[in-house]
Amino acid sequence: MEIPVTDFSVYELGKTNVSDDNLNKLSDELRRAFTEVGFVYLKNTGINQDEVDKVMGVSKKFFCLPENMKKPFSRGNFSCDVNHGWVSLEKERHVSLLAYIWIQYDGSRMMAKDFDGFISCCFSLNPRRPGDLKEAFNTTSLRTDINWPSEGVDDFRDAHVSFYLRCKELSLRVIRVMALGLNLEAEVFLSAHKHIGSDVNGTTLRTLYYPPVNSTCVKENQLRCGEHSDYGSITLVFQSSEGGLQVLNRAGEFISAPSIPGTVLINIADLMQRWTSDVYVSAVHRVLLPPAGDSSTRQSLAFFVQPDDEAIISCCDGSDKYPPVKSVDYLLSRFNDTYGNKQIPF
Repeated sequence: MEIPVTDFSVYELGKTNVSDDNLNKLSDELRRAFTEVGFVYLKNTGINQDEVDKVMGVSKKFFCLPENMKKPFSRGNFSCDVNHGWVSLEKERHVSLLAYIWIQYDGSRMMAKDFDGFISCCFSLNPRRPGDLKEAFNTTSLRTDINWPSEGVDDFRDAHVSFYLRCKELSLRVIRVMALGLNLEAEVFLSAHKHIGSDVNGTTLRTLYYPPVNSTCVKENQLRCGEHSDYGSITLVFQSSEGGLQVLNRAGEFISAPSIPGTVLINIADLMQRWTSDVYVSAVHRVLLPPAGDSSTRQSLAFFVQPDDEAIISCCDGSDKYPPVKSVDYLLSRFNDTYGNKQIPF
């Protein structure tokens, strides 16, 4: 099944009055997308291409600076937040155990038997794969009293904070509609996302830059971004025109998720899958290398929506399919996978 495209115009940013009929229709469309694929394209959201281009433009200026000018802004250098800041090339290993099993043991046959159970046990990452061929800058803290890039990128902070707040507004609308799609009160989800943009919530706007790839220097099994699932509630993704993003569907096949002008790609993340007892699916995805000889760069913006740090995520249907987990504890454990040195258990 391909990733569906849904018109969000009835609830786009700026609209205050929306009928129950329109909201219900929209919630039905999102429910189908998130249960069958885990991804959906939204068009007519109220966020326009000029806004996206502005953030990508100032981000690219930063990424093209010499490394010594970027290093002071490295992730880990900010006492206010462990995730805020620049991530250098090959620093991350976004490769799930799912990918390892898929490659080594023909995961397609295994997943055909119990796809949901298979996915849920494979969220850990595989340190045997080399680091991703990408750089990133995480905007997690919106504080004015921290050191932001400025030399050569004067409007870096303003552009990122402004776009962060726009994405926050859109994500809360999407989360509200998602709750309605499960016949839940909107506050079931919204009450756990009250502090986005503060020091007690890990929601992050991540701007990503994939530099030109020299195929002669690529390590075995290396990708621009290895197979993984996202960590929190949902993710909003804005892509440049270059391809490469692929999504693992429920048939166990990777399908392309190209850039569609005027849309934002939304996907379910792990905590939302736990929250909904696997009704909404956190789909594994990756970014492939460009074809040999293709020296193009690639950019994307990803807004990773995380529940408030102290939010306890338990199955909203009252079941015990997953034990309750504190949002911040789960997030930090996933960071440890991504940046740490855990060994795979086989």
